[in-house]
Order: sequence, then structure tokens, then C-alpha cells
Amino acid sequence: MIHESFQMQTIPTRILATSQSYIEFRNGVDRLVANGLTTGLEHSKAMLAYTRQNVQRMNKWDKILTLSEESQLRIQGIAHPVILLTIVEAWCGDVAQVLPVMNRIAEASPLVDLQIILRDGHPELMDQFLTNGARAIPKVIILDMETNEVIGTWGPRPSEAQAMIMDMKQIVETMPEVERAGFRQKSSEAMHAWYARDKGQRVQIEFLNTLIPLVRSEAVVG
Repeated sequence: MIHESFQMQTIPTRILATSQSYIEFRNGVDRLVANGLTTGLEHSKAMLAYTRQNVQRMNKWDKILTLSEESQLRIQGIAHPVILLTIVEAWCGDVAQVLPVMNRIAEASPLVDLQIILRDGHPELMDQFLTNGARAIPKVIILDMETNEVIGTWGPRPSEAQAMIMDMKQIVETMPEVERAGFRQKSSEAMHAWYARDKGQRVQIEFLNTLIPLVRSEAVVG
């Protein structure tokens, strides 16, 4: 996928200090949901319902998601340590579908460290990594682990899913206002059905297509 250029070349230590591991993020979301809350700035019933559904999705993927043999072989070729600083919110459906894949990739290599940061708590960071002018998440910022230098980005979703979103946005603009909510709901259901059929394979392929050229021994230049 093509993304807008980023200006922040090195992520400050103060920002990295606020990041969480995957387990810390999952446990934190569970605690919030138990108290009728979610991450971010809005804690409406709708946002809480989205978050509960996303917890179920992530629980499912944590149990059944596997990396393909090709992905495992490609991950073995990683020669330089990196941080996958991933911008998320718990209510975001794409986060629930993508983040478990990032976790599997990090688990497969001692040279990959997944760290998670919340979008709404870091608008100055998010605004350096927009997609088509929007604060779309999840956004994976690939950092050289030794320098915290940004060497690449990926997200918010695989190209086929992104095309679905763009088509939906074009269609909804032509619809009467009264029909838009129902169409968005059906579009969301279609998107998550696509993720379910794909089983994380396109995320693996497209993310590793971005990552692997950056982390071969000759590719990372300080």
C-alpha cells in the first residue's frame, strides 16, 4: 500500500516509554471493558460494544491464527532488530483483525519487538503517519531498535480490504443520509467476513513484503 511520507524520522524515547506489550494491551482492555470503558476519548455504548466484539475477535485469533510456512521462512531472514510500534484503539475493528498477526510475527523472531501505543493519547505522533489524510489505524511504524529511527510504515489494512473501504466511501457519498447507517453496517459485516475467510494471510504477506527488505543485513543504514 502507498502511504503519505513521514517527517518524524526518530521516535522520541518519551513516546516509546508509554508503549505497551501485546499482553499488557490485551489485559488493559479487559480491565477497561469490565468497568464499562474502552480506550480513546469516547466511551459510548456503541464504542463499548465494538470493543467487546473486538476482544472476542482477538481471543479467537490468539487461539487459531498460524503463520504460513512461507511467512515463517521469510521471518527467519530478519537480520536486524526492529520495533513494530503500532498505533491502535481497542474499538477499531481493523485493529482486532491485524494486531494478532503482528503479535504472531513478533513471537516468531527474537529480533522483532511489538510495542503498542494508543492513537488518541498521541495525536502528534498519529498526525505524522496519516493515510490519505486520515488518522487510520492500525498503523505500524517500523523502527530500527538501536536508534529508534523510522525505517518504514505499514497499515491500516491489506490492499484488498483497503479497496473495499475506498469503494464504500465513494458509494456512501451518493446515498441519501437515511440509508447511510445501514449501508455502513453491511459494509462492516462484509469487511469482517473477508478477514475471517482470509485468516490473516494477506496481512502476513503484505506486511512482510514491507518489512523484509528493510531488515536484511545490507538494507538497514543508520
